[in-house]
Amino acid sequence: MAGDALRAADLPGRGRGLLAARSIREGEVILTEQPLLLYPASLASLPSFCSACFRSLSAAASPCPSCRAAGFCSPSCAAASHPRLLCAALSGGGNLTSAAEPHQEPLLFLLSAYSLPEPSLRVLLSLSSAATLPPTDQDPGSLHAMMAALVPPQMVPPGFSPDLTAALLSKDRTNSFSIMEPYRPEVPQPLRKARAYAVYPRASLLNHDCLPNACHFDYADRPGPGNTDIVVRALHDITEGREVCLSYFAANWQYKDRQQRLLEDYGFRCECERCQVESKWKQDDDSDGGGDGDDTMEEEEEDGGGEGGDDGMEQEEGDGGSDSDDDFPHSYFFVRYLCNHGECYGMLAPLPPSPNGEPSHVFECNVCGNLKNEDEIDAPDGGDSSMAD
Repeated sequence: MAGDALRAADLPGRGRGLLAARSIREGEVILTEQPLLLYPASLASLPSFCSACFRSLSAAASPCPSCRAAGFCSPSCAAASHPRLLCAALSGGGNLTSAAEPHQEPLLFLLSAYSLPEPSLRVLLSLSSAATLPPTDQDPGSLHAMMAALVPPQMVPPGFSPDLTAALLSKDRTNSFSIMEPYRPEVPQPLRKARAYAVYPRASLLNHDCLPNACHFDYADRPGPGNTDIVVRALHDITEGREVCLSYFAANWQYKDRQQRLLEDYGFRCECERCQVESKWKQDDDSDGGGDGDDTMEEEEEDGGGEGGDDGMEQEEGDGGSDSDDDFPHSYFFVRYLCNHGECYGMLAPLPPSPNGEPSHVFECNVCGNLKNEDEIDAPDGGDSSMAD
């Protein structure tokens, strides 16, 4: 079962993380979790997605009888409704809709978080947050004042204060997962948007690696219950005791862009094996007068790119461990696990193994949903030529 695959641990220099509690097979579902908190990514997305389950809305959607701004895809979603403070703010004469766009996302989060039952709010506040993060233009004091203007006096939640608002904002910045809009091949990767954001307490313990050993899926438009659950699958076999990691962004990003994003959004510099190797490429390129090293990274990415730090990867590579930079499995990882379908660049994870443990030999992309047979991925010339598209 997925529930017994992971155990939480304190990791030196990395905070809390999740380790493999037993040997994990490639493609195995190692975590499925319901969201503690779920909220729309923007006001602009409200007409397009159900405000309860965030499935794509049809023309027959039922508007919220209170605010008329939110819509629901079914009677059950209408009965579940959406966060009460968000509904009240949307009913309040346009104050929320007139807020500057950079403020709308944190306000949507705060209105949803303050609507949580008290036990759920305590869980949210118990999640980790970065000790130091670069400042943003989203000042907690200003956002709290906006909240005070949005929330009707009779609905002010217990504990509502500038300090609690600041504490909640720190949890959102480092613990939220995006639930993306439906994939459209004509939309380039950098322009894809989230339909909603979700906080999953256990999944939030998954640390980052620039070449991860797991990836997560969302199936927001599938029928039935649980469509907003996060599903985490192993990319390859993981030995007991190894840390299980995700990549917080597309794996084909260049070294300097990865470091900048991690520092700005999560408050740390990555020192995974991949980053250690690529930082040496940059240093070598700079010392040779070759600029900032981006060309080196781009050339390597055309062949593929790799993960640092998972013994399973090194064993699958078969020739050499981490003693030599030249043995670092960039090409293998990119060809095997990076989707080359159009401009997707999602992660390819094997479908779950059979009940008797046989691998599926079929890979699914966590962005476009494309399926690929293993022999297509591992064909001698197939990976590199596809990557150049």
